[in-house]
Amino acid sequence: MKHIHSIKALLFPRNYTPGWVIFLLDLAIVMVSITLSQLIRYNFDLPHTDRLYHQLELIIPVVLGVRAATFLIFRSHAGIIRYTNAEDTQRIALVVLTGSMALGLVNIGTFTLMDRIFLIPFSVLTIDFLITTFAMSASRLIIKSLYHQLYHSPGKKPGVVIYGADEYGIITKQTLERDAGSRYRVIAFFDNDPSKSGKNLENLKINHLRHLSGFLQAYQPQKLILAKKNLHYQERKQVIETCLDYKTNILSIPDIHSWINGDLSFNQIKNIEIEDLMNRSPIVLDEARIKHQVRNAVILVTGAAGSIGSELTRQLIRFGPRKLILLDQAETPLYDLEISLQEDFQFTDYQIVVGDITDESRMKQIFSSHRPDIVYHAAAYKHVPMMETNPSQAVSTNITGTRILAEQAEAFRTRQFVLISTDKAVNPTNVMGASKRIAEIYIRNLNEYSRTCFVTTRFGNVLGSSGSVIPRFKKQIEQGGPLTITHPQMTRFFMTLSEACQLVLEAGSMARGGEIYLFDMGESIQITELARKMIRISGLEPDKDIAIRYTGLRPGEKIHEELLNDRERPLPTHHEKIMIVKEEHPSSNQVKQDIAELEQISYTTRLEDITAKMKQMVPEFQSTQIMQEKGIS
Repeated sequence: MKHIHSIKALLFPRNYTPGWVIFLLDLAIVMVSITLSQLIRYNFDLPHTDRLYHQLELIIPVVLGVRAATFLIFRSHAGIIRYTNAEDTQRIALVVLTGSMALGLVNIGTFTLMDRIFLIPFSVLTIDFLITTFAMSASRLIIKSLYHQLYHSPGKKPGVVIYGADEYGIITKQTLERDAGSRYRVIAFFDNDPSKSGKNLENLKINHLRHLSGFLQAYQPQKLILAKKNLHYQERKQVIETCLDYKTNILSIPDIHSWINGDLSFNQIKNIEIEDLMNRSPIVLDEARIKHQVRNAVILVTGAAGSIGSELTRQLIRFGPRKLILLDQAETPLYDLEISLQEDFQFTDYQIVVGDITDESRMKQIFSSHRPDIVYHAAAYKHVPMMETNPSQAVSTNITGTRILAEQAEAFRTRQFVLISTDKAVNPTNVMGASKRIAEIYIRNLNEYSRTCFVTTRFGNVLGSSGSVIPRFKKQIEQGGPLTITHPQMTRFFMTLSEACQLVLEAGSMARGGEIYLFDMGESIQITELARKMIRISGLEPDKDIAIRYTGLRPGEKIHEELLNDRERPLPTHHEKIMIVKEEHPSSNQVKQDIAELEQISYTTRLEDITAKMKQMVPEFQSTQIMQEKGIS
């Protein structure tokens, strides 16, 4: 055992092998290589030994000098041998080739000085190039292999399975092997491609997905890493569900665009998120249509510091807007968004604007200064129970704020105004939902006589957005539980933040004016099942490690959300995930008059009067009227 530690200390000291040692090793290889090349030229004919010795006396100093110069110039000795990869081998070949070309020039230069005889025959140079390249590369790979044998004994490391037998899978395996922080050994590849099943990759067998369950049961690997390019959502879900059944921790690698300098880092391999279980088929955007809409446009995004607003901002960047006007009243999140635009996207064509959308003079000043071509209106109060206790603020922000923005858009001839609404506006049972429904009605009616194209987009809950159930469950899991759910039968529609914003852009690009666009939200999800999956993904057991507790419905809360009311019917569009809501609607004059009355009521009278006026405007609104406390504004 002491001998093994001595070998480790000698070959792989704590601070890596010094560069000068590698440099001397390479020069030794060079000397052996040129000698061997000469021997090969003479077919190892020993009677020519004296002549060979005389030639080597002249050749070796020249070769060593030229090779040493190229090694120093290209710093081929500066790499860490234990982390050698294919790129290092290519670099070695380039360095050796450069040296061989330099030796060729020396040959030509000395040709006349040596009675028209080449100092080093070009056949020897060719053989020497091949031997030197092979020997330098092989020496590094041998040392790398020895390092892993000494320091990463397979028997001592937990097993890891990689799902994906393609270039991403190979890169992931190599990342695990080279990273000093990795304590895992890859024991198998899995893939759903039948043509790969049974073959070997990186000296490991490729297994088919159908064998995953039996493999996990037999070998009990600690982790499975999702590392497949273009992994279909159904395939991903099947892998994750199987791993959860056998308590195998699931990780995934980030998109290639997130890799550091084009290289995958071990620290970037993270645990999967609940969103990975809900991904539907990828959204295919009509990018040409969106680009035509957005390119060189001045775009105002309200609520820009929020989840939807900030994601919209990030997605708009790639379509080449002339300028983004980012409006929010939240100072710190706006600052965070600005830093992200500068550091993550190197995007500078923006203007940060702090302001309240209910401040009419401020909004007029913003529209007058920037003259936006397009407005994406994401600013709103969205928290249902909070708006039940503060109904005047729901009216002020969600209705009055929308009215002020829309009027300014019309006054300053904004080309398009996109309202971002919610499924809670459908058959609302709360003030927040009713306020968003009234905003929808106002926007749709305003379109009848305005030059501005007013359009509404409606979708359900966004995974991971601020105030949503996902961040709350994560925090509760970190604290050891319990996870609190208001009702055991509660269901919700979900889509990812990226998905929602992509569809907003697509709907905006196809709008002609007055439409309410409804997004395909897929199947509704039971919140209790969502909570259980989140617990299992965290490596814990529901009801054993983490409890689930039901607290009762909150004010204004529904058990099941809806996407359409009884008077609405969906019509298809050219995009399979976007529909148009068809409905009858009241006259514009009546809507304006009702909103003016509601705004007046919201500041002067009681909660009951506010909800009564809302119900008059939205007959399907059924207020729970749970909050009856004094002092409610």
